[in-house]
Amino acid sequence: MTLDPLELEAQLGATAFATRRGLTGDTGVALPPLVDHHVHLHLIDDRALVDGGIAAVVDLGGDPTALAHPPRRALPRRSYAGAFLTAPGGYPSGRSWAPDEIVHVVSSASRHEGEPGGAETAVAEQIGFGASVIKVALNSDAGAVFDRETLEAIVDAAHDRGVPVVAHAQGPGMTRLALRAGVDVLAHTPFSEELGPRLIAAAAAGQRWISTLDIHRDDPVARATALANLTAFAAAGGSVLYGTDLGNGDLPLGLNVREIAALFAAGLDGAAVVEALTDPWPLSTPSTAIATFVPGAPPSAPDDLAAWLATADIVLTEELAHDND
Repeated sequence: MTLDPLELEAQLGATAFATRRGLTGDTGVALPPLVDHHVHLHLIDDRALVDGGIAAVVDLGGDPTALAHPPRRALPRRSYAGAFLTAPGGYPSGRSWAPDEIVHVVSSASRHEGEPGGAETAVAEQIGFGASVIKVALNSDAGAVFDRETLEAIVDAAHDRGVPVVAHAQGPGMTRLALRAGVDVLAHTPFSEELGPRLIAAAAAGQRWISTLDIHRDDPVARATALANLTAFAAAGGSVLYGTDLGNGDLPLGLNVREIAALFAAGLDGAAVVEALTDPWPLSTPSTAIATFVPGAPPSAPDDLAAWLATADIVLTEELAHDND
């Protein structure tokens, strides 16, 4: 396979290069490890993700004790938030898929570590269990939500420890509340209200959004709203992370072609999609020991490119060489 490096960079970004796989002699394209930035490990068998090309996952709501004691296997690489932090009576309390262990109720804005129900205590506990991101629930469609003072206390406590905050923002005004409180990332593209241009611009300047568009495939109104918001967000320069909310309904265990196709539908080009797939967030750097190998040359049509990416395999970096080496 002969690929012009400049053409490949234009199509897939600077991290892509033409390669030959040492063990098989197959030619293709190398990319950094692929990440699903929104999963729930207690609801899935993550071993299947590796066969589907996913090398790393971010659990955004699970039992912190269980997450701190992972299975003895290297892949997929795990990062996690620990428990959902939520207001008394807030989402996802009482849900069949959300046992008590994955919900931590925060009842005050207290910054005194050790105080029961305090913001500082909740954040310190999750980080003590190894969390590299803090998850807050802001779902006004399904119960109580934090007031701004308590939310800001949580965000400040996390930021003081160098840890970002991600929010499930659902319901009128929740994206605005998250943005004003300094939340770094939204766990879902906003889908319950179409956002105005000023709010979109502010979000694009200060947040990342995890896509999760495919969870709305059976809800055309929510899907259209999310797609419109993500299109505007990306056009405004917002940073998008690939994520599926794996564990939420019938989703493929591996790279989700429908999610990738939805990213293209939102106006992302190939390089932006690859960036969304390979950003190591919430970690600062990807693993250098492994890489993604996609056999063959990338097609030009977005629908075909989504299917091509879904043939990705995880390989040792030492197996790959630049195709012109």
